[in-house]
Amino acid sequence: MRDEILSEAMKRKLFLSPEAVEILDSNGHSMEMVNTILNALAGSHMFVTEKDIREFLEGDKALFKSEKTIQPRTRRSSDIEVIKDSDISGNSTCTGTIDDFTRYFRSRYDQQKKILMDRVGVATPIDVAKTLQRECAIVGMVYDCKTTKNGHTILDVEDPHGMIKVLLHKDSPLIEELFVKDEVIGVRGKCTSKGDLFIPSEIYRPEIPEKNKWVPSDTDSSIAFLSDIHIGSKEFLVKNWEKMINWLKTDPAAQNIGYIVMPGDVVDGIGAYPDQEFDLNIIDIYDQYEALSEYVKDIPDDIRIVMHPGNHDACRLAEPQPALAQIYTKTFDSNVIMTGNPINLKVEGRTITSYHGKSIDDWISSVRGMSYEDPLAVMKEMCKRRHLGPMFGLRNALAPEKKDYLSMDVVPDIFVSGHVHGAGSMIYRGVRLINASTWQSQTDYQAKHNFNPDPGVMPIVNLGTGRVEMKSFMD
Repeated sequence: MRDEILSEAMKRKLFLSPEAVEILDSNGHSMEMVNTILNALAGSHMFVTEKDIREFLEGDKALFKSEKTIQPRTRRSSDIEVIKDSDISGNSTCTGTIDDFTRYFRSRYDQQKKILMDRVGVATPIDVAKTLQRECAIVGMVYDCKTTKNGHTILDVEDPHGMIKVLLHKDSPLIEELFVKDEVIGVRGKCTSKGDLFIPSEIYRPEIPEKNKWVPSDTDSSIAFLSDIHIGSKEFLVKNWEKMINWLKTDPAAQNIGYIVMPGDVVDGIGAYPDQEFDLNIIDIYDQYEALSEYVKDIPDDIRIVMHPGNHDACRLAEPQPALAQIYTKTFDSNVIMTGNPINLKVEGRTITSYHGKSIDDWISSVRGMSYEDPLAVMKEMCKRRHLGPMFGLRNALAPEKKDYLSMDVVPDIFVSGHVHGAGSMIYRGVRLINASTWQSQTDYQAKHNFNPDPGVMPIVNLGTGRVEMKSFMD
């Protein structure tokens, strides 16, 4: 026990006299009691003598306060799994050929059409729709969207059988609809006599079903989210992180947290933006992940952790991203599950979609009304289209896999993203939308771009009731 006492003293930058060590080691004190003594002395001592120890034990110094009794966390069995076929890890086959891209967009079309069919009913192939002189419905991918000088909107919509122009008249109630390239939509309407224009009466999107709702269950478990940790950055909020860890360990309100999801940018990375090296206090990528593993080890062992990459991590930038390679994760404990980005999880009967959120950049740059100040509005548009990032060829790179992993095939109970360092939640058609904050304060680079983070917030969702709490650990 003597070595353990000396180790704990060194952590607190205390130097113990041999007599002080002897009295701590020989009187049968538990390590909890020893730590209480050392914590009290650390505030006013550097060199600790036998007299200091005896005065504390006798209660002669009023400034010494007993450490709050730590209630042991309730051990609970976990119920978590990765939903089949939602993780690209180990399944990437694309090489970037034309055939890969053809197959990728056909996969997207088929996945989205399947979701749409419940709303559209029977879909007529575009080449057939051009020949009909009656109302019908088509399902196609938006190839292009333009506004004419007269204020009309023209969509180029294509399916595997052809392409047609869909005209939304400026006086149509549909003119306010927002369209993005490469999304899949359903359109009900009728072709003009020449068959060159399709005049819509209704627009359908894959959407979250209107009747979807959160059905309460009897579990008392909660799930928490820690996004954009950015270990390695000089602006990592270590004191706030430690405050959060202490809360997890000691506060009765944290006892029911059984799961934590970390949605990407777990380290700051190398070369993620110009002159990043000046913002780093850990300049080696391997050291960043090793440091992260030590911080994560402070989380109580009974909490299951899911971690996936973001655009700052040591992983390909193109989405979907596979799980972090073992060369970076070998020092992590076994309670950490490494997955790809995005990912669908099943946790105590709830479906969670976790996505880092890099495509938010494309939504904001190409869709009117979207801004970094309101990432939840972007997430709502993703839900309407049941797709995390449909726009191809913009800032967010997409890998042409056999399957489109960014299509929201299942309706989640919780949909979480990060990336923009915002913190907020809302309910959209029964789905809890969460933007999961950051553990990095504003960097010089962010300040130059007027990027204002909302750090130090842990979103927590009760898996039984669906109640969302945004727990802040900022001073």
